[in-house]
Amino acid sequence: MALKLFNTLTRSVQEFVPLDPQKKKVGMYCCGPTVYDFAHIGNWRTFVFADLVRRTLEFSGYDVTHVMNITDVEDKIIKRVREQKTTLREFTGKFEAAFLDDLKALGCREPHVKPRATEHIAEIIALIEKLVARGVAYKAADGSVYFSIEKYRGCGCCYGQLLKLNLDEMRAGERVASDEYEKESVADFALWKARVPDDGDVFWPSPFGEGRPGWHIECSAMSIKALGETFDLHLGGEDLKFPHHEDEIAQSEGATGKPFVKFWLHGAHLLVEGKKMSKSLGNFFTLRDLLAKGFTGREVRYLLLTSHYRETFNFTLDGLHGAKTALARIDECISKLRDMAAGKIEQADDVYLGQFRDSLEDDLNISAVWGKIYEWIRQTNKEMDSVPPVMRSFWAARRLATWDKIDSVLGVGVKAEAEAPAEISALAAARAEAKKAKDFKRADAIRDELKAKGWVIEDTPKGIKLKKI
Repeated sequence: MALKLFNTLTRSVQEFVPLDPQKKKVGMYCCGPTVYDFAHIGNWRTFVFADLVRRTLEFSGYDVTHVMNITDVEDKIIKRVREQKTTLREFTGKFEAAFLDDLKALGCREPHVKPRATEHIAEIIALIEKLVARGVAYKAADGSVYFSIEKYRGCGCCYGQLLKLNLDEMRAGERVASDEYEKESVADFALWKARVPDDGDVFWPSPFGEGRPGWHIECSAMSIKALGETFDLHLGGEDLKFPHHEDEIAQSEGATGKPFVKFWLHGAHLLVEGKKMSKSLGNFFTLRDLLAKGFTGREVRYLLLTSHYRETFNFTLDGLHGAKTALARIDECISKLRDMAAGKIEQADDVYLGQFRDSLEDDLNISAVWGKIYEWIRQTNKEMDSVPPVMRSFWAARRLATWDKIDSVLGVGVKAEAEAPAEISALAAARAEAKKAKDFKRADAIRDELKAKGWVIEDTPKGIKLKKI
């Protein structure tokens, strides 16, 4: 079975075939963070989804170049810089660092290329100059440069490739300077914004005058530089389809005359406790908010990966408690396998991996994937005690290799074994001495004391084993 994905461009599930003549290299771009605040859980659904796509491609044998931009100049950023009386880089730097820390906490692989908009001003200006030269962009009286929807369509180009737009009913021909504008407006959008007093020190010289880039042109310039004028995959949340991604297509194809992206993938919205996320409703969470409540990045990642990327997902705190239980079930099974394998290395089970791959390649059918995984865990636990002693290490090592291959896609890992502090180790040693002396009452009392302190003790063929509850 070949990898099939829902392509927003064609509104259909299609077999993924890369542009590379050797069918090995894949260029993948995901719209990254606008670094004016901490990313919220809705943002993280998109980034975990992008990580799943990348891992799936790599699991399928592709050589992926993953590009994720950092939007470090934009309307909201400039407003915050002005309010906090700081510099652009000082302000954006702390949120960029926080984002990358959170990305790691969620088990996401760091993108190979992380271009910042402010480091691509020359490329942005060059792209705008091409659009002006081709007659689909113009300088307005206020000194800003706008993309002309009318001129673009007049060249025989299609505006409305990612979703159907009734251009007769939508407001057209207006100019919009804001980076984010009303969805019912088909408007000429700003490519270059002329400097105004509120911009402060955030401006660059250009052939059009001092100013700064619009949001949409930033992504086109950075993706083209990193991946070429036409590349394989562009990802983002469904809220970016219009106007952001539609404008990316228009300005990129308007400048190059070539198709911009072959496959567009969009993740659906996320609700929190059944409602749209809102600070006033008390259901607005950053990853840091959830970590402060005692949850882990693994648990958040697991929960975000339990729903298909094209389905609206209801994120709940109860769901996070369920994620904790589900991961504990996985951890317990894998821990037992590690003990049984005793360091032995074997090949994964290709038959089971084939079943896993079939579900994954069916447009990332994550529900079927988890169904197969929990059936595998149930069967593994069932067989564990009946494996002949001479086969135990081989059997366990093969199961472990299979899990490692699966987890290379899911990225949930295994809970790290906590190192017991000296006090706990001393109690465990005292229990062992009590059992040796056949003082079972004392041994049971120590076991209860350990449990009260948050540790369980297990007797294994290799001796005692302490586990943090």
